[in-house]
Amino acid sequence: MENVAIFDAPGKGRGLKATKEFWAGDVIFAEPSVSAVAFDSIAERICHSCFRRQDKLQRCGQCKFAHYCDRTCQRAGWAEHKQECGAIKSYGKIPNENIRLVARIMWRLDKEGSVLSDMQLVTLEELEDHIPDMQEDDLKDLKVDIHNFLDYWPRTSKQHTIDDISHYFGVINCNGFSVSDQKGLQAVGVGLFPNLCLVNHDCWPNCTVILNHGKIELRSLGKIEEGEELTVSYVDFLNLSEERRRLLKTQYFFDCTCEHCKNHIKDDLKLAGVEVDGVKPTEEQVKEATDYCYQMLEKMDSARLNGNYHEVVKLCTACIEKTEPVLANTHIYQLRIWSTLSEVQAYLQYFCEAAEYARKMVEGYLKLYHPNNAALGMAAMRAGVTHWQAGEIEVGHGMVCKAYAILMVTHGPTHPITKDLEAMRMQTEMELRMFKQNEYVYHSMRDAALKNKPMAMMHEPKSVDEGVKNLFHRRK
Repeated sequence: MENVAIFDAPGKGRGLKATKEFWAGDVIFAEPSVSAVAFDSIAERICHSCFRRQDKLQRCGQCKFAHYCDRTCQRAGWAEHKQECGAIKSYGKIPNENIRLVARIMWRLDKEGSVLSDMQLVTLEELEDHIPDMQEDDLKDLKVDIHNFLDYWPRTSKQHTIDDISHYFGVINCNGFSVSDQKGLQAVGVGLFPNLCLVNHDCWPNCTVILNHGKIELRSLGKIEEGEELTVSYVDFLNLSEERRRLLKTQYFFDCTCEHCKNHIKDDLKLAGVEVDGVKPTEEQVKEATDYCYQMLEKMDSARLNGNYHEVVKLCTACIEKTEPVLANTHIYQLRIWSTLSEVQAYLQYFCEAAEYARKMVEGYLKLYHPNNAALGMAAMRAGVTHWQAGEIEVGHGMVCKAYAILMVTHGPTHPITKDLEAMRMQTEMELRMFKQNEYVYHSMRDAALKNKPMAMMHEPKSVDEGVKNLFHRRK
């Protein structure tokens, strides 16, 4: 950890600063978790050792709860699962993910002591738990978890005070980090990374965090000077500054004083009307269109959860016809509707329509996000794939190249997503050369290939909440 140092950040408490100069894409530090567990909702579909999503997993023969890819993963995960396995058998049921994570952390601390690695900058006892700041409902949930934890914790294990147990629940509540699957596309669990807990928030940060091969990597988004504070964003910048501050206060117990919040930077773009030939819609027209979008988004979400995707397309199309002449391509509700429609249309294999709205979404994101924001990179990747699927190879290749440039910074060259994107970039580059040499031959070969091997269905659309997931896990 020679690249960083702990310091007192004005108005924030402890923070981390750079002890050398960094450039975009540099890995400032990488850190394994103290422990991590799979989410309750998908515990049967995720390997509890490597966190890969698999169709067929082997179940632990004793507790019948833990699932693994194979015996190799089971052996690798046994050190952590051994005590958990016996506790689950004795308890007779499966405790929730927070209880399982706290128990795993405490078993490891009991075995190895408070300093678990030479890289560890702070002990877990020194991390903030913010229990005094919790709301009444959160405190009630905490008491229930502690009560259930005490029933779950084996009598043969070292016994701890209620204060110690409460502290670790508080720590993971405000410092837990979402663990993603092998492709990095879906959060599948939660873990604790002590050094990451020291990195403070900024709505326009100079770093990003990604899980890569079992470790989190803190990566620089641009040039960072020696002595400069390292920051990441705890919430999505696409929210208005007032909403970001509300979320940060509610979930992380601090008032954000960053420049983007204080000066409401880009809030005007996020609720803007479209300008046509120098004429803008009135405030009343923008407000009416905004309110209409909000109502329609609720209906879309309901139809999506019910798997009624043709109804989603119908609702989105009706909303766009009414609001697109009024709202700018940076309006956050307009962007959500385009995102929803593009994803559902791609799933239904309406690739030309999906490509159009994916491209519009990228154009809006470019005006709002940091140039190296991971959400922008993922949106460009999606737009590139849908344009390629629609046969629009020139735009598709351009979007794939843009996504690749961003993800090389945010994810790095060894991440599975970047490797897949590199393969896609080479494929589209080869097809683009063929297209430029002879368009007729290119489309003939493409049509023949599609007839012989129909395109596979896209993944079923996820809930809107998972579209751009927060890095830091929050208990629902």
